[in-house]
Amino acid sequence: MRNDRQDAKPAILFLCLGNICRSPLAEGAARAAFAEEGIDATLDSAGTGDWHIGHPPDRRAQAEARRRGTDIGDLRARQLVREDFYRFDLILAADETNLRDARALAPADATAKLRLMLDLVPGRAGDSVADPYYGDDGGFAATWDDVGAVAAALVAASAKSG
Repeated sequence: MRNDRQDAKPAILFLCLGNICRSPLAEGAARAAFAEEGIDATLDSAGTGDWHIGHPPDRRAQAEARRRGTDIGDLRARQLVREDFYRFDLILAADETNLRDARALAPADATAKLRLMLDLVPGRAGDSVADPYYGDDGGFAATWDDVGAVAAALVAASAKSG
């Protein structure tokens, strides 16, 4: 179980549908933001679906992350599992569908809090991170902007509580 020490480093899981676009971008943005501030955190990403397990992030997501100074090429898609609800303090879903699917899988005694990613960004509560998969490359820039704002909010909250 997590949450056994008040001084434990934050453990955050980013969640989207296939774990090849939004959630690996969010993980990459968070890794960069936490590292820049020197804050130790456990960061990971997963998908609610299983069809991309073991695959790297979408090439367009990788290109956008590189453009922003972050390499996510070593990440591999995985599916959300019940153990994640105990390993992480916070599971952040990209949209309402992913949040609903995570809630359906969550054990009754889960210790992780479930929220939408953009609930952490002032003025964006209830919004979804747009899924860029079926669009053009420009959609990945907008997704990075969203997840970058989430990462900044997480770092600010961690710095206050640390």
